[in-house]
Amino acid sequence: MIVDIAKGLLPSLALACLAPNLWAADPGSSAAPPESAYSALQWRGIGPFRGGRAVAVAGVPGSPNIFYFGAAAGGVWKTIDAGASWKPIFDAVKASSIGAIAVARSNPDIIYVGTGEANMRGDVTWGGGVFKSTDAGKTWTDLGLTDTRQIGAVIVDPVDPNIVLVAAVGHAFGPNTQRGVFRTTDGGKTWNRVLYKNELTGAIDLAADPHNPKIVYAALWQVRRQPWNFSSGGPGSGLYRSMDGGLTWSQLTGHGLPEGILGRIDIAISATDSRRIYAMIEAKEGGLYRSDDAGRQWLRVSEDGRVRQRAWYFSKIYADPNAIDTVYALNTGMLRSVDGGKTFNLVSATHGDHHALWIDPNNSNSLINANDGGASISLDGGNTWSTQDNQPTAQFYHVATDNRFPYYIYGAQQDNSNLAIASFDDEGVIGPRDWYPAGGGESGFVVPDPRDPNIIYSDAENQYGRFDFRSQQSQNISPDAIDNSGHPASEIDHRFNWTSPLMLSPHDADALYAASEVLWKSTDHGMSWKIISPDLTRNDKTKQTASGGPLTKDITSVEYYDTIFALAESPLRKGNLWIGTDDGLVQMTQDDGAHWRNVTPATMPAWSTVSMTEPSHFDAAVAYIAVDRHRLDDIAPYAWKTADTGKSWFSIAAGLPAGAVVHVVREDPVRRGLLYAGTELGVFLSFDDGAHWSPLQHGLPVSPIHDLTVHGNDLVAATHGRYR
Repeated sequence: MIVDIAKGLLPSLALACLAPNLWAADPGSSAAPPESAYSALQWRGIGPFRGGRAVAVAGVPGSPNIFYFGAAAGGVWKTIDAGASWKPIFDAVKASSIGAIAVARSNPDIIYVGTGEANMRGDVTWGGGVFKSTDAGKTWTDLGLTDTRQIGAVIVDPVDPNIVLVAAVGHAFGPNTQRGVFRTTDGGKTWNRVLYKNELTGAIDLAADPHNPKIVYAALWQVRRQPWNFSSGGPGSGLYRSMDGGLTWSQLTGHGLPEGILGRIDIAISATDSRRIYAMIEAKEGGLYRSDDAGRQWLRVSEDGRVRQRAWYFSKIYADPNAIDTVYALNTGMLRSVDGGKTFNLVSATHGDHHALWIDPNNSNSLINANDGGASISLDGGNTWSTQDNQPTAQFYHVATDNRFPYYIYGAQQDNSNLAIASFDDEGVIGPRDWYPAGGGESGFVVPDPRDPNIIYSDAENQYGRFDFRSQQSQNISPDAIDNSGHPASEIDHRFNWTSPLMLSPHDADALYAASEVLWKSTDHGMSWKIISPDLTRNDKTKQTASGGPLTKDITSVEYYDTIFALAESPLRKGNLWIGTDDGLVQMTQDDGAHWRNVTPATMPAWSTVSMTEPSHFDAAVAYIAVDRHRLDDIAPYAWKTADTGKSWFSIAAGLPAGAVVHVVREDPVRRGLLYAGTELGVFLSFDDGAHWSPLQHGLPVSPIHDLTVHGNDLVAATHGRYR
């Protein structure tokens, strides 16, 4: 989602770009404004109003208009009109990533939310435990389990809403002990860990017998992400059963279940006949397994690649509550079987990559589906679906602006396309007619030519393009136009990451830069490229191996490591380039790549990701860096400043709160000492060059902010999840 705030906004004016500068007695002054000047300002969402990845859904049995969904980093949303409109109900909670939602069957006003997405994508963010509402989402209570970070499932006893089980995956990026299955009998006041394997293994799913809630199945999953690797599966994974409501557990092995190492497992029990149990299992002999005798014997009924591909990311199975042989499998497509899982056919859907499904136990035609495009509702068994173009939960990585009036804002939306969005519309509402695709790519940069906004450069991974809006023609200008899918970093010539840098020089709009492990430059609009640096990374070959783990290889640029992650040129000195790598280096050249100097801060922990570099607008010797270590299981804030071209650095993160992982630091180009930080907990503002920070939320819910840019009197933010 793209949002902006007008720093010169009069409370009564809607046209932020026309408002006077309220704080400068001298229009030419570069002094930072007083903090009170920001007190009346409010962020505004400018789109696109199309959904981002949704991962959790729930409904109210017998109430065909009431549904809930949870977004990957966009909070919890509710509809009372079957998806015609959605309302955010989780904005007061400082946790935007959602893992699971459960509505109490005995009292639908009681809702439990487990925060922290459990789908281990490279951009996965974390949660803050379990929350409860007793008034259908109006207010929320923090129930603890804060250090679980990622939660895969929550189930509530159908009779007693105080009895709840939680499947906690635990830290995605490191070992911890607050993981496994937790149980409460007092509505979340106290918790007991009832199933635990080790600090590397968490719980990903839970399923209770619809006719006997004492019988519960749980799936344990050994999984870990690192910046350079992902591993799903290990000796900790397994399928478990409890016969006493979760107090004690026994592992299920043999009897037809796959042998050897297991990975992700998902379970579904038929409400028509609870002896019918389905389990989607990641294994060497993986696929869909079925038991017809309450788990005594199992048979693999499907090894269809459409239901078992990328098992660590999908592996979702749902039994129709009213038809014993109807079962849904979620993967890149939404598939349905009517013969007990033996064969599957695609169901129409609004988007690809499906993560959750809820079926009304009273009416199997009433469904809500969560996928990479948001949440959608069907009231006719999947024939038609509600729109996803009313959910401002899009995930954006970077943001840029052009020079026309009104100016347009550019960014790439995860799991969708990139866009150009108008900052203003004469009718006062920015809608679909005010945005358009601006080339290609879902994860990189989108950069308009400052001389002609019809010419737009964009990228994703190692694919770079030049788009002419007038002719609607896009040209591939990739410096290394090779499809590297399926190859580890050690086997490829050049290592481009998921969101590879792309930059036009502020001094010469014909100078185009791209970055892999080396820096590339083009002076002819991408028609040819020249490498202008050596390998600027650590180039650690031990961190360039195949990713995926012992079962399912998943080799994409998300795990390509030892790459350049950040790139910027001094606005004061042509050819003075600052780059940051994902393996913890800062490099600088003052002669456009002829000579390079390693200027990494001595106090910066090794292997950190330098997520953004920001040369000063006032002094060519000054620069700022934002440093992100969350993929090393460290969620402390890190940012540094140098005043002597990198010879020495000092931290400017001391005033930021715990958990505010810093993605970007921007210096106001007009007012010296005024800094903005985009963090995992929103936007922060400093009036004294980073010595002190204060939140600049002002109507913006707590949400990951991955980029910021200043355009005149407007501050524009790229949120990675939500805006209300």
